[in-house]
Amino acid sequence: MIRAAILTVSDRCANKQQEDHSAPALVEILSRNGFEICDKSLVPDEQDVIAAELTGGTGLGPRDVTPEATYSVCERLVPGLGELMRAESLKKTRHAFLSRGIAGLRSNTLIINLPGSPKAVRECLEIILDILPHAIEMMRGGGH
Repeated sequence: MIRAAILTVSDRCANKQQEDHSAPALVEILSRNGFEICDKSLVPDEQDVIAAELTGGTGLGPRDVTPEATYSVCERLVPGLGELMRAESLKKTRHAFLSRGIAGLRSNTLIINLPGSPKAVRECLEIILDILPHAIEMMRGGGH
């Protein structure tokens, strides 16, 4: 079983101005596909707080600093995951190329930035979901 932690990055949700609908969407999809949810957290859009918790804001807004926080803690990047999500999302919207989400490895953890809206988070997770078990196996030293 693959363990997953969900970190929602949102000023509005952290300040209780808005309910987090993306995390429940992720829990539902991941649980349905055999992932164990081991942790769920919510933090504001503060790069040092995100980096300390890790990973919300992947767009162009002034507070969308999740990719930078992710980059700062990753030992190796996995650019293909972000590229795949953007390329497949392009089939639904040209705004897909405005997403700056990245993925990378820190120790034995694969960190993946997903968009903040429940619709986009579902779409992007579905795009990469089938390759995550193989990615985790490779990360753990399994073959290609």
